[in-house]
Amino acid sequence: MSLHAVRPKILGFISEDVSAWLVALLVLLVGGILTGLLAWSNLNLFQHQLRQRFQLLANERYSRIEERFEDQEQRLDGLRRFFANSGSVSRDEFDGYTRPLLHRTQAYSYAERVSHGQRAAFESRVRGEGLSNFSFRELNADGQLQLAAERDEYVVVVYSQTQSKLGAPLGYDLLAQPMRRATLERADQHGQMAVSQPMHLIGTEPAYARGVLLVAPVVLRNRPVPAKPVGYVMAVISMRQLLADGLPEAGLDYLTVRILDLSIDNQHEVLYESPNVPAVSELSATRLLRLADHDYQVDIQPSEAFLKANHSSVTTLVVLGGLLSMLLSALLYVLVSQRQRALKMVEQRTEELRAREQELRGTHGQLRGVLNAATQVAIIATDLRGVISTFNAGAEQMLGYTATEVVGQMTLENLHLPRELSARSAELSARFGKPVPTCHAMLVEGSEGGKHEAREWTLVRGDGSHLIVNMLATPVLDEQGLWVGHLAVCIDITERKRVHEALAARDVLLKKLSAHVPGGIYQFKMEFDGRFSVIYASDGIREIYELEPDVLLLNAEAIFTRIHPQDITRVRASIRDSADTISPWREEYRVQLPQRGLRWVRGEATPEELPGGGVLWHGYISDISDMKRVEEELRALSVTDSLTGIHNRRYFQERLTTEMARVERGGGELSVIMLDIDHFKRINDQHGHAVGDRVLQIVCERIGHRLRRTDVFCRLGGEEFMVLCPDISGEHAYGLALELWQGLRSSPIDEVGIVTASFGIANWRVGEGADALLLRADSGVYAAKQAGRDRVQGETN
Repeated sequence: MSLHAVRPKILGFISEDVSAWLVALLVLLVGGILTGLLAWSNLNLFQHQLRQRFQLLANERYSRIEERFEDQEQRLDGLRRFFANSGSVSRDEFDGYTRPLLHRTQAYSYAERVSHGQRAAFESRVRGEGLSNFSFRELNADGQLQLAAERDEYVVVVYSQTQSKLGAPLGYDLLAQPMRRATLERADQHGQMAVSQPMHLIGTEPAYARGVLLVAPVVLRNRPVPAKPVGYVMAVISMRQLLADGLPEAGLDYLTVRILDLSIDNQHEVLYESPNVPAVSELSATRLLRLADHDYQVDIQPSEAFLKANHSSVTTLVVLGGLLSMLLSALLYVLVSQRQRALKMVEQRTEELRAREQELRGTHGQLRGVLNAATQVAIIATDLRGVISTFNAGAEQMLGYTATEVVGQMTLENLHLPRELSARSAELSARFGKPVPTCHAMLVEGSEGGKHEAREWTLVRGDGSHLIVNMLATPVLDEQGLWVGHLAVCIDITERKRVHEALAARDVLLKKLSAHVPGGIYQFKMEFDGRFSVIYASDGIREIYELEPDVLLLNAEAIFTRIHPQDITRVRASIRDSADTISPWREEYRVQLPQRGLRWVRGEATPEELPGGGVLWHGYISDISDMKRVEEELRALSVTDSLTGIHNRRYFQERLTTEMARVERGGGELSVIMLDIDHFKRINDQHGHAVGDRVLQIVCERIGHRLRRTDVFCRLGGEEFMVLCPDISGEHAYGLALELWQGLRSSPIDEVGIVTASFGIANWRVGEGADALLLRADSGVYAAKQAGRDRVQGETN
């Protein structure tokens, strides 16, 4: 019989004769290629995500700038209407109206048109109002104010409300400066708002001096059309104040913004530029925004802070991939070299066996060779008396005895732990009803069918230490079938027992850890036919569903009996979608529990497709009821006025948009009632703001008691309030307003007396927008105040 064997291939295709260095270099090369491909894929993914993050931030910044531009236009338009709807506006009324508007605006001013012949009388009249130093002024060559030169017409600043500590430039003639004159002329020409080119603002701190002048002409309602403006309302806008408010510090801002004025062809002037420096990057975004009659180009680029906050992990991936490839190469080099050395040793051993092949002719020699080759198994043969006659090399290595010390000198009983033999002997004696000596205890079969089975025993080694083995003892028969001895085959199971004990300890540890996790850990399985089953559920599941884990192991559908009826369809659909796409499952839903009632839970799980079909999820579920409650409280706070407890302007705008969309779709009525408390500033001045706040609260309480459940009562700001009345006509809204007006003035308020308000009514008309509807209501309030206050003004045209 030939001893030459067919050599297997390394990794299935590499010859055993190949150098271990070549195998290591091949693996290192493959690892480098795989690492490069993974790094390239990761870099592409990172660049895609970086573009998405930048675009998201850029869109948000565009929206913020556009919103603030529109807010400036709306505030200035409201101030224009305030002048246009009034026969005259006093300085106190101007200050009271514009002071709340100064948020993100450097100043609001009103400039009146005056002819040359009216100059002296106009200056005298203004000085009589308390401004003793008032005169028409203009800037000299040094940028200082001086008396204005004689000209046919002036547009001088009469009223001004400013945030600057330098004071307001009252008396400044806007026509004396070409850029401001050009802006006024454009406003006159188009009859609407106009914005200046970037300029140096007057009466403003140097840090906020760069900006624009937003101008709106004021034409009184009772003047013939077309009529020349009697004056102009202006918003002095500092770009730094308008755009940088609410943004992070320069070193922390992720974006750099530059705004170019496009009003002059081939000469785009920088209106605003962020203080932080743009980073070197291909990322950029550009969009056009409009303010009044000018277009502005907004260029946005990422800053160094953005690139630092969004760094790539490609370098780390390359380093780790390279290290892993090198370690794998080194490991394969060691394994292949050891394998080749082992093969050489095998070849040498084979040559030795071949030399002895001629000597080993008999059966006894072949058996001895088999016994000596079984180095991992102890094979021990005894005669009928139990004296050991065969002790192979595996037994020598396992038990620490030599064959010379054991054969003919010791019995199999001498190798066993005495107390185990005694216990086994007593057990067998009780089973068979007769004494069984200890020398036969390890040889008697213990199964009911009379078959010989392996059994754990503790053997005593030559050095006195103990060894746990799995021993199978069978009788040895001669050619005539006579019992001539016993054969014991022993396998060392010390390592196997250690592994079993470690696994048991791991199971205990997992159970203890899962018991302290706030929530439930589970394994959820869906068979190929769509049936659900729970493979594992920690004790935390009991708190989530008020179901015992053992119940879920038997019936997974018990979970769905706890899910709220309105959520169960969505939850089942999301589970099947996760199974179809093998994508992570994440869902928030309600459960209806017998003891704790309605609760919110969040479930997360990672699926894996099973080889035989079906999907197995490994997941975690937790109770998020407290978090949901906090979210609802925050939502309520965001739409509630903190002083009066009624809804705020934001909630009113949301409800007005919703109701208008409803009546546009299905028809119906919609009316609004606007009211403004009369002489509220006088209440604050005479009694203090604390009393003023209490007056607002009492007014809200009295009006709220008289409204329908479907009406929406909101505070717009200051002493202005609005009532949104769905499904009632303008006539009914007028009747409701009369009831509110009568209820408010019927009872005095402590320390203040009778508090009255002016009411305006507006009924929605088909095709009318929200601004037009509110403007008509505001006009009604204005008309009521002009008619003497403390009244309800019917709907105006």
